[in-house]
Order: sequence, then structure tokens, then C-alpha cells
Amino acid sequence: MILVTGAAGKTGRAVMQALVAWGAAVRGWVRRPEQAAILREAGAADVVVGDIADPSVYAGALAGVASVYHICPNMHPDEVKIGRWLVVAARAAGVSHIVYHSVLHPQTEGMPHHWNKLRVEELLFESGIATTVLQPTAYMQNLLAGWQRIVDEGVYAVPYPAATRLSLVDLHDVAAAAARVLTEPELAGGTYELVGTVGLTQTAVSHTLATHLNRLVQFKEIPLDEWQAGAEAAGLSPYAIDTLRRMFVYYANYGLVGNPFVLRQLLRREPTSLAEFVAVQDVSADGV
Repeated sequence: MILVTGAAGKTGRAVMQALVAWGAAVRGWVRRPEQAAILREAGAADVVVGDIADPSVYAGALAGVASVYHICPNMHPDEVKIGRWLVVAARAAGVSHIVYHSVLHPQTEGMPHHWNKLRVEELLFESGIATTVLQPTAYMQNLLAGWQRIVDEGVYAVPYPAATRLSLVDLHDVAAAAARVLTEPELAGGTYELVGTVGLTQTAVSHTLATHLNRLVQFKEIPLDEWQAGAEAAGLSPYAIDTLRRMFVYYANYGLVGNPFVLRQLLRREPTSLAEFVAVQDVSADGV
């Protein structure tokens, strides 16, 4: 049995579906009872319900589990503490392999959610349990948050400059790589950067959007204070807002650039390009 934590999120669902497609028995860990039915419909063999920030849930969640794909809720202030609880419970349950969903360049102390993941990597390496680390870059799917504006108004807006270079990756490529490292023992123990593209400027992103949507798409930099006002109105926590602001400042100064070589080897094919991703979204946006 493979346990996927954070299974109700977009990453957890994608990884679980990839594992089910490989014929693996998967237990999904979700926070709310109403999320269980969605996972069962997607093929989960079992579902456990409980808050990952509640240490009393771990023993039941890990009972009978051989491997864990650990996804901590995004920008969780207690990610290191959660990692520590996972290690203790996994040892007690006899878990043989943990695959940790980390992030590209966790060494960057200027981004707290990256830095916290580095600390969890350290905990796992010292746990005595076979550990594999996946370090994905920013998802292409993040573009979908502003998709309606891109399609309707021809505006691609983000809170960092046009010259900012970011490597991107398709979430489904990440899920395929995760399924492989969870089901092929010879890949255990590695640290794998999951990068789908070279570093793309935001101007290049807007040009790709324009080409495949067959319309003018203009780049717009959103001032950080304007972005924060919208985030506060949307109900983001102060911790999440501060963490994201720090991330956007880091992006503006340094970008986030990796190399697709490792992901290409894991997938045994070329990673999904941004043009391929946008072309598929174009079909779904037809008529909008």
C-alpha cells in the first residue's frame, strides 16, 4: 500500500491517479470527510481522513503502508514539525520508503517555504528510512489561475518583472515521475529535480500564449501591494501572504531556473513544453 498525503490537492490527486494507472494500491490522506468520495471515485483503494497537523492521526494513516508520497499543504507554517511527526510514525509503522515532494532549489533561505523543505529533507535523510526527494519547479498549471483574463482580455499578469526567468513543469509530468520512483525500487534514494523547460522570461511566456491562442497577449507586472490587497480579499493567511511576497521578490531578483535533463530520463521522453501545455488548454478554452 502506498500512502499519498495531501491527496485532495491538485498534486496529490495527480500523483494518486498516476499510481492507480500503474496498478498500485493507494491510500489517500485527506483533511475533510467530503473529500473521501472524490478519491474513491478516482481509484483510491482506501482513504484516511484527518488533519495532517494532528499527530494523533498518523498511526492510523500509516498502518499497513509500505511507501509514502509526502506532500505537505502548501506554505504550511509547521512543515518541519509535520515532517518530524511523519518520521516518528513511519518508523513505528515499519514504512520502507518515503518519497518527499520538495521544491526546486530548497537551499534558498529567502523563500521560507523552500527553506522549510530543505529542513524536512534533512530530517528524512537522517531518519534511517530509504528516502527519495523530488524537487519540482513552478507548475505550468499556475497559469490557469489567470486563464480567463488571458483568454478574454489578452493580459498575462504576474507580480514580478517581464525579464524574470522561471523554469516550468507540467504537473502531469511530475505525477508520472512520482509514480515511477514509487514503483521502481532501483530509483529509490535519489534526489531528482523535476524541470520541464529552460528558464523562460515572462515575455517569452506571453509570446507562447499569444501564438497558441492566436491573439495578442500583453504582459503586465502587478505591483506587490496591489497583489497583496487581492490576496487579503481572497482570504489568504498572513503567513501565506508574507511567504508569497518573499517568493515574488526572490523571483524578481534571481528567477528560478533548472535543467530538464533529469525529468527527461525519468519520463523516458521529452517533458511537456509550454507550447504543448497551452495548446491543450486552448481546446478547453474554445468558445470562452
